[in-house]
Amino acid sequence: MSTVTSGTGQVAPAAPATPANLPLRKRPIDIFFLVMFSLFVVTCIISDAIPTLGIPQTATTTNILAQWNYTYSSQYDPLYQAEPLWLRFITGTSAFVYLPFYVLLIVCLAKGFNWIQIFAVIYATMIISLTAIPIFGVEFFGPVGERTPHPIIFLLYNGPYVLVPLLLLIRMRKPLPFTRRF
Repeated sequence: MSTVTSGTGQVAPAAPATPANLPLRKRPIDIFFLVMFSLFVVTCIISDAIPTLGIPQTATTTNILAQWNYTYSSQYDPLYQAEPLWLRFITGTSAFVYLPFYVLLIVCLAKGFNWIQIFAVIYATMIISLTAIPIFGVEFFGPVGERTPHPIIFLLYNGPYVLVPLLLLIRMRKPLPFTRRF
């Protein structure tokens, strides 16, 4: 297709049309992301907001979310149970920055809003560099009192929080991510 320019009368090629987004049902990876990030919303509320807000995580607390956190951390995650200040900054970022992003991402995945791509790349990079590296580093190589006594169980609980963003980063590697299956 071409168009005639008004001033010169020359024929100029038309801009190529942007390909249409695929419907969600043809993007199974995005359905997977919808499910996972919906779960991440819930876990942000349960596990990240509690220490950030300073709610005590003890066996005798009356807060059910804090009890769940205590049950997990007392068995598998002594670093999380110790609540160092730097970790509260990370959980605070998760509870008050990542959580709203997850909601926005869910909407964009469902609707196919391609503009989320750059924000998804920023998010995934932040998770991997600012969350996974320090936490996993301490959990596996830190002082004995902060290391997880059960690495496999720790990875089963926490691995998805690194693997899913890494997969999202791969998904968002090219422009117009919702115009292709992956």
